[in-house]
Amino acid sequence: MRRLAVLSLHTSPLAQPGTGDGGGMNVYVRELTAALARSGVSCDVFTRAWSPDLAPVVEVEPGLRVHHVPAGPLSVLPKEALPGVVDAFTQGVLERMASPGSSAWGNDDDPFTSVHANYWLSGLSGHVIKHELNLPLVCTFHTLDRVKAESMPEEVEADMPHRRAEAEATIIGCSDAVLASCTVEAEQIASLYGADPLRIRMVPLGVDHAFFGPGHRPQARRALGLPLDGRLLLFVGRIQPLKCADAAIETLADLQATGGEPYRLVVVGGPSGPHGEKSLQGLFDLADAHGVRDHVHFIDPQPHELLSSYYRAADVTIVPSRSESFGLVALEAAACGTPVVASAVGGLTTLVDQGRTGFLIDDPTPERYAAAVRRIFDEPLMAERLSTASVLRARRYTWRAAASALVDLHDELASRQLVECT
Repeated sequence: MRRLAVLSLHTSPLAQPGTGDGGGMNVYVRELTAALARSGVSCDVFTRAWSPDLAPVVEVEPGLRVHHVPAGPLSVLPKEALPGVVDAFTQGVLERMASPGSSAWGNDDDPFTSVHANYWLSGLSGHVIKHELNLPLVCTFHTLDRVKAESMPEEVEADMPHRRAEAEATIIGCSDAVLASCTVEAEQIASLYGADPLRIRMVPLGVDHAFFGPGHRPQARRALGLPLDGRLLLFVGRIQPLKCADAAIETLADLQATGGEPYRLVVVGGPSGPHGEKSLQGLFDLADAHGVRDHVHFIDPQPHELLSSYYRAADVTIVPSRSESFGLVALEAAACGTPVVASAVGGLTTLVDQGRTGFLIDDPTPERYAAAVRRIFDEPLMAERLSTASVLRARRYTWRAAASALVDLHDELASRQLVECT
C-alpha cells in the first residue's frame, strides 16, 4: 500500500486560508491529500504545532491525518523566523515516521513510500528525510524566490534574503521530481534554477466543483447581505503587497468616476506577512483618498467552501497580483461562471483565455483594469459568453485528476533509482 509523508511546515491544511501565511497552499495540501486518500494512498501531513491546544494527530478522513509537530515555541511565528526551527521540525517528523501510533484506519505498520514537501522550508526538511530514510522526494514550491525577485524585489529583501534561492536550488537538484502547476512555472524552474526538464512534472491544481459552480447572482448577494443593485467587483486574497488589492480599489475609483449605476468592491482576505497590517491600513487610506470607502466591503477570510457564494455574487473577479505560480482564485471564480480580469503573469496566463473567459492585463494600471471591467459590464452578451466559457474551461481542472497524476508519478519513482545530490 502506498503511504505518503506530506510536509507543510509553515502552514497547516487545517488553517483558515486568506490570513497570516495561509492561502492557496493550504487549499492545495488539504484538497490534494484528500483526493489521494480517496484513491487509496494513505497520507500523513506534518505541520508545525503553533498552539499548545492542538491535538498531536487529527484524523481528517479515512486515509488522511494531520500531525502537529512541536518545533520552537508553541505559538505563531513570523515566516522569517521559521528557518530557525527547520532542524527541530525535521527531527520531530523523523520520530513520528519511525514511531507508529494508534489509527482508526490501521496503516501505521505500512512503510512510507515517498515524501512530498511543500514550499522551500518543507523542502529543507524533505531533503534530510530523503537521505535518512532513502525515500524519493517530490517538491512543490508554490512560490519561487527568483521569480519574486523579478516581480517584487522589495518583498524578497524582507523575506529571508540570500538563503532562500540557494536552498531552493539545492532542493531542486536533489528532488526526484519537482511539480509545476503550469507550463510557465515549469519553464521558470528550468531556466532560473537549471532543473533537469525530465524531472519537472506538470500537475495542475484542481477545483471542487461540488462547491464551486454557477448560481443565481441575486440570491448569492441576498445570502451574503450585499446590495442587490449595481455592479460588484470581487478581490480574494491575502492582504500583502504581492497581491495588489490596492489596484482593485483604484480600479473601483476609476469606474466610479464615470458615473452611471453604482459600483462596489468586495475584498475578502486578511493581513499577511511582515507588512500585512500596514498594507490593510493602506487600503483603508487609499479608499478614503479616492472617496470610495463607502463602496468597499472588507470581509474577513472565509471558510474555503463559502467563498463560492462571493464568486457567484460578483459580476467580475479581479486578480491583479504581481506574481502567481498558478492562480487558484482565478480558477475558482471561473468555475462559478464569474469572468476574471487578471494581470498577465505566471499561471494566470494559462488559466484566463484572453477574450473568451476573461481579460489579461499586460500593462497593470487602474485605467487598463477599469477598461476591461467596464467592457464586461457594458456588453451583457459578452459577459454571458465569458461566463459560459469560464465554466466549461474550469471543468478540466479537478483534484481527482491531480491525484491520479501523482499516483502514477509515485509508482514510477518507486521503481527508479533515487536522484543523487548535485
